[in-house]
Amino acid sequence: MAKKKTTKKKPVKKAVRTVVRKTAKKKTAKVDALLATVRGAEHRYIGHVRLDVGPAGAARVKRMIYPPGFHWAKDMKPVTGTELCMHAHVGFLARGEIHIEYADGCIVEHKAPHIVAIDPGHDGWVVGSEPAVMIEFDFAGDTVNRLGMPDAHRH
Repeated sequence: MAKKKTTKKKPVKKAVRTVVRKTAKKKTAKVDALLATVRGAEHRYIGHVRLDVGPAGAARVKRMIYPPGFHWAKDMKPVTGTELCMHAHVGFLARGEIHIEYADGCIVEHKAPHIVAIDPGHDGWVVGSEPAVMIEFDFAGDTVNRLGMPDAHRH
């Protein structure tokens, strides 16, 4: 008679159950750096424009946020008492779109990203539904002279 083969039973591995506990992650709102508070800057609102100003050597660096619907003639003229904006603006339009109209009827369109140099004697407004964010460099009342700009728009 043939001998019966016996097979050794292999030990059964028990499944190890690992419990993974999910911890609630804090949802942090993503901060938009172009709209966030600028540390170390002076903050104020003028004619619905949010203005953050900080010193940089002999100059100033300004972040200006113009809200949708902003129009200089409507929002700033009552504040300044002048017919047109008499400041020169030099900087970088980081977001949005603005149109500038000079006294001679010339209209210049700026759409971000765009380097801008706007002569004194202009009206301006935000185009579209998003705010216009401009980073500007100036020398207070001496910007035109210090940056070699014309004192008014010329062709």
